[in-house]
Amino acid sequence: MQVVSDVCPILELSAEELRVLRGHDPLGMWAKRKPIVQAVGNNQEVRKMRRMRVAWLVCAAVMVLGLAQVTPGVPAEPIILGVPTALGSIEGADSLRAVQLAVDEINARGGVRVGAVRRPLQVVSIDTREHEPGIPIHDALAALEKLITERRPHAIVVGAFRSEVLLAAMDVVARYRIPYLVSIAMTPAFEARIASDPVKYRHLFRVGLQSEYFAGNLARVLGFLKSRFGLSRVQFIYQDVLWAKATVGFLETWARQAGWTIVSSDAYPTGATDFSASVLRARTGRVQVLVPVFDMPQSGILLKQVKGAQLPTMLVGFISPAVPATAWEAFEGAVDSMVQFVHEPGPLAVKVLPKSVHFNRAYGQKYGEEMRRKLSGHGPGPAYDSVYVLAAAIERAGSLDPDRVAEEIKKTDVEGVIGRIRFNDKHQVVYGGLPTQTAISLAFQWRSPGRRVVVWPELAAEDEIRLPAGVRR
Repeated sequence: MQVVSDVCPILELSAEELRVLRGHDPLGMWAKRKPIVQAVGNNQEVRKMRRMRVAWLVCAAVMVLGLAQVTPGVPAEPIILGVPTALGSIEGADSLRAVQLAVDEINARGGVRVGAVRRPLQVVSIDTREHEPGIPIHDALAALEKLITERRPHAIVVGAFRSEVLLAAMDVVARYRIPYLVSIAMTPAFEARIASDPVKYRHLFRVGLQSEYFAGNLARVLGFLKSRFGLSRVQFIYQDVLWAKATVGFLETWARQAGWTIVSSDAYPTGATDFSASVLRARTGRVQVLVPVFDMPQSGILLKQVKGAQLPTMLVGFISPAVPATAWEAFEGAVDSMVQFVHEPGPLAVKVLPKSVHFNRAYGQKYGEEMRRKLSGHGPGPAYDSVYVLAAAIERAGSLDPDRVAEEIKKTDVEGVIGRIRFNDKHQVVYGGLPTQTAISLAFQWRSPGRRVVVWPELAAEDEIRLPAGVRR
């Protein structure tokens, strides 16, 4: 065998000896040689055999560590990717499937090269249930720690769904020193925490959109509506959670400076099912643009209440269940004319990002056309990209050492589903409007009979935003 002769040329190992060696039992092999030494009477030959014994033990130690990984037919140990997130949410479930898609693609090409060895990726997951109303942060952290201690992942992708959980989880991840690439939770406090102690939090990164970027994107679209159509009266309706509050807080400050009249700014707890009080305020306050910011499934009820009230108002924002291609049928056309954001490309593919087209098509091929049409607007794209970012970092590091992998993640500069992926000094992927320079978000407008027409950013747009009939200027 070439590997054996290269490492230990003084030995000629039999097939039986090789078989024992592959079983990691060098002492068992040596026991078969021992009677040979005992039978030798000549002291010179005894010394020679002893030298051979020492040489053999050195070679055996080397080969026990590495031979099983490079010998054909002996499978390499997998690299374990943990996915602790809210699997009962559409964002969490879609993100897990996106991770598995990336893992299957990488494994089909031979896996991830770690030094001289190619190792397959393997996904393990746990449902943190953090999207559910009333679930305490402690329960989500307990699920995270259970995954870490019982499944021992080499890295974590997707991660926390709720921003409140992400901030609490940062210390857990830091304690276990696991590379962690989050793609759903959006709070800007994540970056502030990393800036406060970059050594402690050196293993944590965010690939998904951050709420201040989202607020900036919304502000640009609102600015277009003001300049093009003269709209100036706005109402904010949002979920009472960290990321949504940060988004609306930014927008309120911006809107006042930009000359908008804020009719009201209404917060609703997770799980709320009645938004009629805000709908009434929109009517009496002559609201021209209603900005919803929600990730909970119940927020779709707002669409039906606005339609039922026949408000002469344009909706611009993020309602999680209004993103999928199936939303037109699900809400019986109540999404018509809404400008809906997709936090990251992938669920909606655009030609300027070829990898978004590949992801969208491959997702449908793997999980079926109906599942592709139901893709959520936040999480799947960066979850898929996270696996490739991590795999490349491991290969550059030549190791699974978490510190070395984290250093390589920081150096990432690659074209992905979401655009160009580069991290700032606070471990956040940079988002903007130029897909060749940054990651991007998308906004589309629902149009009859159920088409999603991309209207922002300009480089990806298929058309401009159209003002719905009945909206007063």
